[in-house]
Amino acid sequence: MNKFFIMVVQTFKSRVKSKSFVITTSVTLALILLLTNIQNIMEAFDQGDEEGQTTEISVVSEEEEWVSLFEEQLLADDSFSIEKDQSIDEARAAVEEGELNSAVEIKMGEADLPEAVEYVGDGASPAHSESIQQAMQRVKMDAAAEKAEVDQETITAINAPVAYETIALGDEANTPEEMQQTQGLVYVMLFLLYLTVMMYGSMIATEVATEKSSRVMEILISSVSPVSQMFAKITGIALLGLLQFSLILGVGYLGVQRNSGEGSFLEGFGLGDIELSIIGYGIVFFILGYFLYATLAATLGSLVSRLEDAQQMIAPMIYLIIIAFFISVFGLNAPDTPFITVTSYIPFFSPLIMFLRVGMLDIPAWEVVLSIGVLTASIVLLALIGARIYKGGVLMYGKSSSLKDIKQAIQLSKKEG
Repeated sequence: MNKFFIMVVQTFKSRVKSKSFVITTSVTLALILLLTNIQNIMEAFDQGDEEGQTTEISVVSEEEEWVSLFEEQLLADDSFSIEKDQSIDEARAAVEEGELNSAVEIKMGEADLPEAVEYVGDGASPAHSESIQQAMQRVKMDAAAEKAEVDQETITAINAPVAYETIALGDEANTPEEMQQTQGLVYVMLFLLYLTVMMYGSMIATEVATEKSSRVMEILISSVSPVSQMFAKITGIALLGLLQFSLILGVGYLGVQRNSGEGSFLEGFGLGDIELSIIGYGIVFFILGYFLYATLAATLGSLVSRLEDAQQMIAPMIYLIIIAFFISVFGLNAPDTPFITVTSYIPFFSPLIMFLRVGMLDIPAWEVVLSIGVLTASIVLLALIGARIYKGGVLMYGKSSSLKDIKQAIQLSKKEG
């Protein structure tokens, strides 16, 4: 047992010190800090623009009331400055010479309602033109209401958002907000599991292939059983993943906490208020899914003796997780279809798809227990078979990238046994 832990620590240390781990983790953490602070960064640039630049416009109209309404609407935005004591020709000349950003001429149009023409110069901002258009829309609404003799309170009531509330009836019903929160968490967990299997599964396979190519495996076999080596690598890489994800989640959490509030990073994913039971199921299926694919990766990696053959050998495993991920993405919008139900019991798909169903639907407990039982039994069976293949596969050298070598590896394990 002491040798097992020594190998676990050795695998963990060698990977933590590797340049790929340091660079990947550093870049990921930097990206997370950027994403969680993107709103502050954008606001800082916006404030810089606002402090350095003010959109100067001229408003020309024979209707003083409309000009006053327009000015009241537009000056709510501090980035505008309005000049009114000019003729339209003077205003256009000022725009052409760069003294003003734009000139707005308000005229009486059809049905005696206001319409506007904006004359813009070089470097005109589409966002500012949109603000001017919105202000004119408000002026038109007020003018139309006054012409129809509609009082201001009625206009305010018409423009106010409708009172709307969703109430879930029954113990199994969920409101759209709750479904959105669950869907957000399910998507994040699906992506994390997919990324973990893709990244750490390949890492396990290449770790085994690297030791075989360097003949280190021959030395290890004399002191540690191949089976112990296999599970030591799986455990060591799992600890590496735990460290990496702890750093990522920790930095992400701190970034979110510093910038929390309405429209925060968590709320953007719909994770503002999620049930702990769903998080618990996510952890269970995450762990089971990792050990299932990690065992398969170590088994396949033991069949090759060259690093360049490792990716080719684990390609079928990669295809499985890709298929499972795409089925899960489809299931986010239709979690109750028979196809999703059936695939949720297939071991290589169930870590993703059964978790999807647990998160999105209120399914009977026996279905979850059955799926976890099938998945656990599959891990044990794959571990037993994989251990025998691994035991013989580590003794196989030469060019090998075919699944037909499994039979030879099992035969070698029997001779060694």
